[in-house]
Amino acid sequence: MESSSDSGTSPEYSKTLEDFDLDLAKSVFFGNFSDGINACVECCDAHLQGNPLALNWIALDGHHETRNFVELRDEAACFANLLKKQGIRPGDIVAGLLPRTPDLVTVVLGALRAGAAYQPLFTAFGPKAIQDRLTMSGAKMVVTDAANRKKLNEVEGCPPVAMIADTRQEVVGGDIDFRRAMASQSPEFVPVLRNGDDLMFMMATSGTTGPAKGVPVPLKALPAFRSYMIEGIGLRHEDVFWNIADPGWAYGLYYALICPLLLGHATTLVEGPFTVDSTYDVISRLNVTNFAGAPTAFRLIIAAGTERASQLRDQIRCISSAGEPLNPEVIRWFEAEMNAPIKDHYGQTETGMLVNNHHGLEHPVRPGSAGYVMPGYRVEVLAEDGSIADFNEPGQLAVNIADSPLLFFSGYLNKGNKSIENGYYLTGDTVERDEHGCITFVGRNDDVITSSGYRIGPFDVESALIEHPSVTEAAVVGVPDKERTEIVKAVVVLAEGTEGSEALAAELRDYVKQRLSAHAYPRLIEFVKELPKTPSGKIQRFLLREASVGAT
Repeated sequence: MESSSDSGTSPEYSKTLEDFDLDLAKSVFFGNFSDGINACVECCDAHLQGNPLALNWIALDGHHETRNFVELRDEAACFANLLKKQGIRPGDIVAGLLPRTPDLVTVVLGALRAGAAYQPLFTAFGPKAIQDRLTMSGAKMVVTDAANRKKLNEVEGCPPVAMIADTRQEVVGGDIDFRRAMASQSPEFVPVLRNGDDLMFMMATSGTTGPAKGVPVPLKALPAFRSYMIEGIGLRHEDVFWNIADPGWAYGLYYALICPLLLGHATTLVEGPFTVDSTYDVISRLNVTNFAGAPTAFRLIIAAGTERASQLRDQIRCISSAGEPLNPEVIRWFEAEMNAPIKDHYGQTETGMLVNNHHGLEHPVRPGSAGYVMPGYRVEVLAEDGSIADFNEPGQLAVNIADSPLLFFSGYLNKGNKSIENGYYLTGDTVERDEHGCITFVGRNDDVITSSGYRIGPFDVESALIEHPSVTEAAVVGVPDKERTEIVKAVVVLAEGTEGSEALAAELRDYVKQRLSAHAYPRLIEFVKELPKTPSGKIQRFLLREASVGAT
């Protein structure tokens, strides 16, 4: 594995920023972004020498399995052959509704080996969230397991399904028996070469209006992904790396699954849900030295006390935090109790990681800030009139497209490039920048809710609520929460003749959990007679948000 910090010393930030060269960044890849490249080859075939470890997996029952790069390549080739026999062609989209298991790695890499694109579906999604995303992408196949299969029964127009079943489960109907079909495939498959503009992932990101928007991620994103692992994460050859983010989301798919493999480094997947005890157990068991997660997880670790932390003091070399701003008190605690530097990183599905307090580069770190722009990008802070904001004045973080060779986003699927104006990609995030270039996150300038590192679109939750027969209208806002950053609150207008009660609120919470997802349900529900609206009928969520904040 290559790393800029194998020697234990890090390059100076400003020199790396000044010296960035896209051709050099591309030259380290096995393939060529113009003449032909395959992401599976970059993640497997390029790292076979010496047969190094590629995957540490902790199963739900706690047992530990490993895979090497040869095994990952062979399993991916079998799945690529399966896809080809099912009529999946280069450019088609294959979706995965799967937990964190080796089968997930096989499906992602096998789809990429076949020249297809992969679409993640978070396993906590309910039928509505799944249907919206499959409708958006036009996926040609979904791979899932027995635990999630029943959700697809409620998805209209569901594509063909391949189900992963164990020996006690029966694959019925027209589903493809994944295990049986894989057993008959050859581990030989010539990778389909694509070019840098061809689709690699079809992601989705929540917006304030309408269903989730499609974010096409092309193969030319790979240099940006790789740079973050070296400069932001600071991954070294000797590290044991664990990113706890779920690959059903961008940070987990990009930087927990694909990117370590891209550098020839083993990744870690843990099937079970996050708990403080299980996290400490895995860190100790595998001797994790490089750790990544979200501030919610770190705050829960702090709440559990110092006893377990002290037992792992000096083990973790560095910790990366992403998904929401990192509180300064979290930074102080991890330094004091574990002697582990924890640094805030900022990015989006559309851009990858963009602004970081880099572990792999030397620069000053100001606690509470997001850090400095990654080499390969140029950002500005724009005032309301579109001019560049003064230092320490709030404005929208914007990426200068012409001067950002690592930027891979060019517009949402079938929605054009509404987030691109006057040569800038507009992130929708309000920040401040000081005279040294250090950027501090202020907040979203739209209504997207950030809760426990998840981005939740109010429209999705509102739509799910309105499907309930007792609900006439609903508006959803985020309410500040010390543990989760924000929690989802729903303000609900009930159907005539229906009375609000705690029992009905509990029913609506469960309804959204089942229809949408377990992380996006409204923890707070308020029943009202009417919602505040503009003369044109648009819900004024900011009034509801202000009233909710004032009541806390």
